[in-house]
Amino acid sequence: MLEQLSHPWPWWAGGIIIGLTVPALLILGNRHFGISGNLRHICAALFPANIPFFKYDWRKESWNFFFAGGVMLGAAIAATLLADPEPVKVAPELAAELRTYGITDFSHQLPPEIFSWENVFTLRGLVLLIGGGFLIGFGTRYAGGCTSGHSIMGLSTLQWPSLVATICFMAGGFIMANFLLPFIMRL
Repeated sequence: MLEQLSHPWPWWAGGIIIGLTVPALLILGNRHFGISGNLRHICAALFPANIPFFKYDWRKESWNFFFAGGVMLGAAIAATLLADPEPVKVAPELAAELRTYGITDFSHQLPPEIFSWENVFTLRGLVLLIGGGFLIGFGTRYAGGCTSGHSIMGLSTLQWPSLVATICFMAGGFIMANFLLPFIMRL
């Protein structure tokens, strides 16, 4: 069984599993799926201050800590016990485009030309990792949730703000991938 689990699954298998998570959470306790809210719960639990945003009963949401912990544990198991020994498969067209940006090492899930300690303090690394991380955190808070909360849970429960947020996520991703990223990669 480990042999079968260690090979990549088809895209639709993950979609089915994620799709079944939504009704399961709703049926098992009217819980809402989302990962970014955990940071608020952690801050409220660990840093009890007199800040109104963190003054709520975070214990009611403690189940979400186990959910996020399960995601991290599952990722660790997948990366160690179920790791595919084959090199990462990159489409030839994408590999050719990435080579124009100086990315030639496809032996890892994340290209070391970007995601390494040596590259964090380059201009490109600062823009992508530090600036991008800040923008993701700011955007998540500004939108009132992340892509999993809005695009998976919110759309499935027909929430209008989630539709608007998902459209903005998709537009932002398109603009980034097609216009900003090629410019940043040449820094």
